[in-house]
Amino acid sequence: MLRINDRIAIPLEEFRFDYLRSGGPGGQNVNKVATKAVLRWRPADSPSLPEPVRRRLMKAVGSRLNAEGELIISSQRTRDRLRNVDDCLDKLRDLVLEASSPPKPRIPTRPTLASKVRHTEAKKQRSATKRLRKPPSLD
Repeated sequence: MLRINDRIAIPLEEFRFDYLRSGGPGGQNVNKVATKAVLRWRPADSPSLPEPVRRRLMKAVGSRLNAEGELIISSQRTRDRLRNVDDCLDKLRDLVLEASSPPKPRIPTRPTLASKVRHTEAKKQRSATKRLRKPPSLD
């Protein structure tokens, strides 16, 4: 069971893991042992996610879904397969945890009087600089 928080837990049966050979240096085992872990999960079909969390997650990871609607997360940080699986699950936990909290509503603000004055002064300064670049008029 992948526990996200006190309300959300996803059973490991919803995930599919594939194992591939890792890239990079690894000594004699690099060409023999498949230690890279690739997690595949369909968030749209998961009964474990509440609907608002699913909507936010699908919006956040929409570009990372493949044609079948699977979210693909891979890890090859270590030379140990189980540690790479744990790393994949940690990455997924972070994604779902971020989607589980609703976004903070934006409170519109107005510019302060001091910022308005600074803006006006800067505009006057730029105007004077450009005015001084012009050739003098003959009038």
